[in-house]
Amino acid sequence: MTAGAVTAGLLSGPAASARPAPDPSLTTMSIKSPPGGANVRVLLFYGSAAGGDESPLVNAGIAAIERIGLTGPEDQRFAVTATDNASVFTNAKKLGRFNTIVFLTGGGDVLDPDQEAGLEAYMEAGGGFVGLHDAARAEPYSDWFTGLIGARPAASGPGDVQRATVEVGDRTHPATKGLPTQWKRPDKWLNWAKNPSGDVHTVARVRESTYRPGAGANGWDHPVSWCRDYDGGRSFYTGMGGTVSSYDETDFRDHLRGALLWTNRLAQADCKATITGNYTAERLTRPNQPGQNDQIGEPHGLVTAPDGRVFYIGRGGADSSQPVVTDWNDPDIGKGKGEIHVYDPQTGKVTLAGALTVFGNKGGGDELRKVEEGLLGIELDPRFEQNGWVYLHYTPHSEINRDTHMGERRVSRFTLDHATDKLDLSSEKVLLKWPVQIHSCCHAGGGMAWDSEGNLYIATGDTNSSGFSGGYSGNNPEPNFKGVSFADARRTAGNTNNLNGKILRIHPEPDGTYTLPEGNLFTGEETAEGGGKTRGEIYVMGVRNPSRISVDRKTDILYAGWVGPDAGSPSTTWGPAKYDTFAVITEASNRGWPYCMGNKQPYRDRNLPDPSKPLGWYDCDAPKNESPNNDGLVNLPPVTANNIWYSPQGGAPDYPRDENGVPSYVQDEATYRLPWLKGGGQAAMNGPVYRYDTAGASEVKWPAYWDGKWFVGDFYDADQPRNAVLMDPRTQGDGGLPVHSESLKKIVPVGNDGIRNLMDWKFGPDGALYVLDYGRGFFTSDAKSALWRVTYTGGGPTPAAGQLARKAG
Repeated sequence: MTAGAVTAGLLSGPAASARPAPDPSLTTMSIKSPPGGANVRVLLFYGSAAGGDESPLVNAGIAAIERIGLTGPEDQRFAVTATDNASVFTNAKKLGRFNTIVFLTGGGDVLDPDQEAGLEAYMEAGGGFVGLHDAARAEPYSDWFTGLIGARPAASGPGDVQRATVEVGDRTHPATKGLPTQWKRPDKWLNWAKNPSGDVHTVARVRESTYRPGAGANGWDHPVSWCRDYDGGRSFYTGMGGTVSSYDETDFRDHLRGALLWTNRLAQADCKATITGNYTAERLTRPNQPGQNDQIGEPHGLVTAPDGRVFYIGRGGADSSQPVVTDWNDPDIGKGKGEIHVYDPQTGKVTLAGALTVFGNKGGGDELRKVEEGLLGIELDPRFEQNGWVYLHYTPHSEINRDTHMGERRVSRFTLDHATDKLDLSSEKVLLKWPVQIHSCCHAGGGMAWDSEGNLYIATGDTNSSGFSGGYSGNNPEPNFKGVSFADARRTAGNTNNLNGKILRIHPEPDGTYTLPEGNLFTGEETAEGGGKTRGEIYVMGVRNPSRISVDRKTDILYAGWVGPDAGSPSTTWGPAKYDTFAVITEASNRGWPYCMGNKQPYRDRNLPDPSKPLGWYDCDAPKNESPNNDGLVNLPPVTANNIWYSPQGGAPDYPRDENGVPSYVQDEATYRLPWLKGGGQAAMNGPVYRYDTAGASEVKWPAYWDGKWFVGDFYDADQPRNAVLMDPRTQGDGGLPVHSESLKKIVPVGNDGIRNLMDWKFGPDGALYVLDYGRGFFTSDAKSALWRVTYTGGGPTPAAGQLARKAG
């Protein structure tokens, strides 16, 4: 067989469902081991149903794959045989000599029923297949071939060559691990009649915003290269390779080389990592008994212990059958129980470890009658297995002042009895405490996390009202209760001398005190005009309501997300709409609130005597706190741009800017730079960065594909995010956008019977993902409040180590 062979045996076959039964001799390969062997061979088939001269694309593809086979390390080389004669597929003995079959065909019905049956038998025996570009148009009547390819081109799409950006999301597969994460190249881009994501393992996507996809566009999730273990063998397809010049590209040839390494059995690869059927979501807790929180409280946070136990907290809302006291004259105003539960995976049982009496049981109602205080965060000491120390972030009911409507927030250390899973509440050591206003809801924050140096990060909300500013900056200086402002976040998040609206960083000491690590935003010794001061505990200022933070255990980088204000659309007078936000925080910084949001988009200042009248725009590079409620520095650190922000209109809205750098805030002029994001009802829930444990023996751990990916989610589950994103380390610290994103909604299931209201999510030492579903109400627990576990069941990379081909010496 040679590249110039005459096409033979090409028939216009019937539909796959109607074809005659194949010859039994063709359906079982006449070999006991997988096709091919130590002498690795590739069969390149370029037969076409269309007549006419041979395509220059075919010659370019043959030459490129022959070159790939002759170059590279000796143990990765292979021989190539090219043919357009489909009769080879009915010769089981001859076909069985090849490790991989490559389809470089213009499409059409290129195989008759017996020939397709021979290809099926080849795959069932463990063969390899690579399809290039128009191979997706081959065998249009065959459901089996559709499964082999993975997707079919849409009826419409761009026919011209366009330069576009390919997002290379799989950093471990040999076909993609050496490619740029953002690969810019020209090609003919295909749209898909049905998106294959979730049924195949996508290794690369094309970014539609970088070219004209035309009718039939697939949207932000537009797979372009994928693989799967199929019908006993291995299949890899790429929609690229539609131009002669593609085969001259070094990166594209490397892409093909890696694909062929896997299909030839010269390398292992995981082509199951994003196939949704390989994940199982299991609810671990049962509904509470009536009138009790025996299984779970009002879910608010979780942490996993090294031995696999899961500790999770309830904020303070009681079962809906319990009374709620909202009268400030009543000593029990807002009294609730912040519960700490422990799930033991060895027994499958839940223990109530303890409950703190908190200010936090006020539900529903208007601005002055709801509350987000209570038991807000939990972390375990880095030496928890030895000392049993548990850190809790909470608002004790005993410290509220019913006259001034002030409370106390604290971070305390307690000791757990490992034998009984019970907290010794008398062991409390109060590390840190500070005042919070509790007159007007909301924004308590609460998350905590450790770095490898033993520093504890503590996320605090701005304790500011959501009203009185039209849902924009939250900088109204006027409303107050007995002299304490509750609608001016410049008093809290924008104040260098206040611990609210911050991410704090302290170093707890064994005696229950703490010291300040170097590198925080302030030392606590700065002064300025008017005697302004700072707090040395502040690592990050300018955050609104950071409920969830995490630290990547490999890099010690802090990740955070926070909820934005309530404005449903941008205002040319006041500034941006509500932006929920995620940020990669590589150093101490000011993240902007209430002066700027997103990628340094400023709000309008307001002040006394008439806060309804707008003043000048804030300067994000040199913000000033000129609020009458400020007791810190006037001149603030410059704002650092955030990495992810989203509004009801879409992800990462950006606007044209005037000569002063002020965006137009005209909605029709917005560009949405992250099209996979949208809000509406929205509440950002930051997640972890996954780290694959190569040494761990767990059979349920998520695969290495997810290593280094950052999980970002939202409390809600409609258009809101539940995604794993890939960041560029070179730009992430300065607000660089994610370079790739992948939806998790089919893996971490959404819907009323799934995980509808995501409250927290973390990976355990077993590599499984543990998730808290808040439930279906607010300020209470209900029958849907639950702890879940999402495990991977797809198995390891393929082919099995014993099935790898070996080159002859």
